[in-house]
Amino acid sequence: MKQNLKKGIKYLVLIAIVAIVGLLSYVSFALPDVGDPENLTIEITPERVERGKYLAHSVNACMDCHSKREWTKTAGPIVEGTLGQGGEEFNQELGFPGKFFAKNITPYALKDWTDGEIFRAISSGVNKDGKALFPLMPHPNYGKSDREDIYSIIAYIRTLKPIENKVPESEPDFPMNFIINTIPQKPQFVKIPDQSNTVAYGAYIFNAADCFTCHTKQDKGAPLPGMDLAGGFEFKMPGGGVVRSANITPDKESGIAEWTEEMFVNRFKAYSDSTYKPADVKPGDFNTVMPWSMYGNMKTEDLKAIYAYLRTVKPVKNKVEKFSPAQAE
Repeated sequence: MKQNLKKGIKYLVLIAIVAIVGLLSYVSFALPDVGDPENLTIEITPERVERGKYLAHSVNACMDCHSKREWTKTAGPIVEGTLGQGGEEFNQELGFPGKFFAKNITPYALKDWTDGEIFRAISSGVNKDGKALFPLMPHPNYGKSDREDIYSIIAYIRTLKPIENKVPESEPDFPMNFIINTIPQKPQFVKIPDQSNTVAYGAYIFNAADCFTCHTKQDKGAPLPGMDLAGGFEFKMPGGGVVRSANITPDKESGIAEWTEEMFVNRFKAYSDSTYKPADVKPGDFNTVMPWSMYGNMKTEDLKAIYAYLRTVKPVKNKVEKFSPAQAE
């Protein structure tokens, strides 16, 4: 009887091992499965380049991560001459499950990529070689954009100055090195809502700007349930200390319920004023990862639409401590 029980347990353990190995093999070799790149040739028109520049700088803010930022200045403005060169590192010290590097998206690095391959990377999160991209670039969001907006971004980055800058390969930690393959999905494109439908249009711009990720506290890369847009996401600053994202829900005590539309818009537009110059920031003093100088150039109508959308989200009470200085050793 005992012998039979031991044999049974051994068989169950063996079956479990085979199942786990099979699952990991499937995730490693069969995923991601989003299909082949489309056969695309995107016409680079002045209209597309203009729209793409606006999106890449002021809405999707691609240039935020794909350029070098000067962290000795307020909000880390882009260092001149680094537009699109990539190389910024997002690692475990910043709360990421591995080491991830923003890619070089100038024509130097993308010269051998087809438009379809770039399109798939942006909208589905799969690179030229079929490997999954960590959603630091929020490809799940971009897959819910209007196709024409993605075309415009591609048209614009094709016009960037080529910069020779070789970027290291990203290194996800275990188990993210398996999980990452399950993240890419086939896109579900939408049409840009009519601007007269302010809330729907605001939701579209909000999604493109990926406000959710930074303004929602996470645990091991997953948003905490019930804390949507309640802030508290921690960023360890290069100069020292921890800065946390703001609560942007319409909560009366801890959110932006008391903000008027004008206050909301002016908070951004202060950074697009011709007299604005980023202040110097000493190591360890308060700074912010929010690319104010980029979002500050968003169209007033788009900012108003985001404000209208935010008035419709669920209020969440969560008082956020904006900044914690580095602890003295």
